[in-house]
Amino acid sequence: MKKGLGILSAFLLSVTLTACGSADEKENDKKIVVAASPTPHGEVVKHAAEAMKKKGYDVEVKIVNDYKVPNKLLDEGDVDANLFQHVPYLNAEKKTHHYKIEEVGKVFTTPMGVYSKKYKNLAEIPDGAEIFVSSNPAEEGRFLSFFVNEGVIKLKDGVKIEDAKFTDIVENKKNLKFNNKQSAEFLPKTYKNGEGAAVIMNSNYAIDNGIIPHKDAIALEDKSSPFANILAVQEGHKDDKKFQELIKVLQSEDMKAYINKEFGKDVVPYEK
Repeated sequence: MKKGLGILSAFLLSVTLTACGSADEKENDKKIVVAASPTPHGEVVKHAAEAMKKKGYDVEVKIVNDYKVPNKLLDEGDVDANLFQHVPYLNAEKKTHHYKIEEVGKVFTTPMGVYSKKYKNLAEIPDGAEIFVSSNPAEEGRFLSFFVNEGVIKLKDGVKIEDAKFTDIVENKKNLKFNNKQSAEFLPKTYKNGEGAAVIMNSNYAIDNGIIPHKDAIALEDKSSPFANILAVQEGHKDDKKFQELIKVLQSEDMKAYINKEFGKDVVPYEK
């Protein structure tokens, strides 16, 4: 009899644990923690959270300032997704750290801009000038694109601008010098201090520091930029229902209207 009660107890415990496990899995299917840069990424995810709530999902935003952190958090499972990077940066991170991360979809572009306290356009920048850029190697082609388009710098044949490195320069008519010793978050201060001939920085850092890209930049990326920021998740999960629902919201007409209203010309919604 005792043996029978023991078997029954074990069975009931198994059923209870299975039920609890199913409940936890169901709850996890409705919960999404997204690591995002502060502005505009964090605000965009918070706006998306409102629409997702109506669909039965709980979206939480984890604000992260350091670009080196979000992919590590995602790869280790501390967050479910992130929104802060473009594909060239993700590819570089995967190559260096072997992260198992993939793109769900593109959301918006924070245009890179050239800023100067001394010159009004790229043509005025003199020979031998020092240009301050970030230490992010995945952005080197992006920095160079302004001067490639201006005809000042020429790259090796066959090199795509999004893959270009400083070592791919074969012609530098003005002998421009790129100072890449600082992290991206310090560039607004570099610009405000009037260091160098110009500073190249992303719109999100500019906006965070009271700089208005479409007014203050002497050159700014347009809609053709290949550097749109993406929603990323762990490999094998991009087709999960909750992430597909989230990317629909992030690419929706409502989101485009929100971005245009809040950030104007300084953030460009992704167009399919």
